[in-house]
Amino acid sequence: MKKEYLEAGKIVNTHGIRGEVKIMPYTDVPELLCEFERLFIGKDKTEIIIERSRVAKNMVIAKLEGIDTPEQAEKLRNKLLYMHRDDLELDDNTYFIQDLIGIEVKDADTGFVYGKITDVMQTGANDVYVIEGNGREYLVPAIADVVISTDIDANSMTIRALEGLFE
Repeated sequence: MKKEYLEAGKIVNTHGIRGEVKIMPYTDVPELLCEFERLFIGKDKTEIIIERSRVAKNMVIAKLEGIDTPEQAEKLRNKLLYMHRDDLELDDNTYFIQDLIGIEVKDADTGFVYGKITDVMQTGANDVYVIEGNGREYLVPAIADVVISTDIDANSMTIRALEGLFE
């Protein structure tokens, strides 16, 4: 089940005297947050328009519509921000981590079900899927040689293990 809203970051402080806020982005590329014209704030996911934003020291400084004083900005401190998944276009074969969590992983050749993805480790070179099932934990590199197909809607991933991967 795809989530409609994805956590984008958290307002951690005010900035300056014009009501700007400092956002800790939940992405390793803070510039990504600056591409959005709108975000959604708080538990009720109220739409908020971003008038302008910039990156400063891995944080995003943003001017939100209707927030014009430090006092107004202060009321937003510690609020979570969300992006709507329709506002973000992903490349083919790129997935949101939270969409991968819980999908079933099976062997392309034997149909053996390894289990479900419980975590995605970001190692730098490539992601590694943590799969738990059959009383075991498997670590599977998220590379084209191993991952044959991923179907988020069918809640299924098919892999072909490299020799020695599960020994």
